[in-house]
Amino acid sequence: MVVYTVGTFDLLHVGHLALLKYCKSLGDALAVGVASDEVVHLYKPNVPVIPLKQRIEMLKALQCVDIVRSYHELEYVSACKELNVDIFVIGEDWGDRPHNLAVEAYLKAAGKQIVQVNYSPITSSTKIKQRVIAQNRGSMRVPQSVVENIPHAAA
Repeated sequence: MVVYTVGTFDLLHVGHLALLKYCKSLGDALAVGVASDEVVHLYKPNVPVIPLKQRIEMLKALQCVDIVRSYHELEYVSACKELNVDIFVIGEDWGDRPHNLAVEAYLKAAGKQIVQVNYSPITSSTKIKQRVIAQNRGSMRVPQSVVENIPHAAA
């Protein structure tokens, strides 16, 4: 059985590892779709910190991952057909956008399964980024002469 999941996989962390190990436990082969920067920008305000090629390389290095492919359109049906997916694993924020409904309809008609998972409460790429920014704010020293020359908004 082929299991497929998709995501950004920016700043690979233990939450990603837990998800991927769980996905692998559902079948014989795990295929992972990695969103290109253009795709990520369609549903998130920022593009990934780690370039696509590096995100792919990191995922390929994981023992639990068998296939890694990037996707450059917000569409999942073609990959499910190409990979002959038996189980498509989705996250808790899946929603009812047209591309999601299209793959759900395809999988249902093909007698395939969708498994929805909750994200790890331990960490996320966003939490890691926020922590790094917060730590850097505390260590940044801006010279007083620069602060004095910053235009202030009128009250």
